[in-house]
Amino acid sequence: MNQPAMEDPVSSGKLVELIYKVIDAKTNSVLTEVEYPIGYVHGVNEILAPPVMAEIEGKLPGDVIEVPIDCNKLFGPRDESLVITDRIEHVPEEYHQVGISILMESEEGKTRSFIVTRVDDKSITIDGNNPLSGREVIFKLSILTVRDATEEEIAIGGPVGADPDISEIVGADAKVKPV
Repeated sequence: MNQPAMEDPVSSGKLVELIYKVIDAKTNSVLTEVEYPIGYVHGVNEILAPPVMAEIEGKLPGDVIEVPIDCNKLFGPRDESLVITDRIEHVPEEYHQVGISILMESEEGKTRSFIVTRVDDKSITIDGNNPLSGREVIFKLSILTVRDATEEEIAIGGPVGADPDISEIVGADAKVKPV
């Protein structure tokens, strides 16, 4: 019987599952952490920045890699003209929460996403910079799975039916009804 190779490196057409953290290089604090494995088909669905995708190529399940990224090169430097503070009564109430994203359109018809970064009794501040602008970060990735992707996975760019197993959260014998 033909056994699949135990050591399957990441290459085009492989389904890859990984978890990662984005760490601020200056403060060593974790900015973002993806704990539930995300899956994609390498060479079909590029889910992370090109320098990160290039470093994943050729890696094996179990590998942990760190990729330093200068976000100024990806997103440009911070532009303080994209930080706007306005009186709170001028902003609809549904946006009075830090972290909410607001899609705004310029007079030229270009759209940009702004994030609410500060709210107090009198004012609200929104920021149109990418949250990583001006930072140097380290992507720390753990490669969990590498295997040949099926035709269906290649067609959609990732795993089929990639819903999390919530049985341990809701109880193994709980019945979850489809919506």
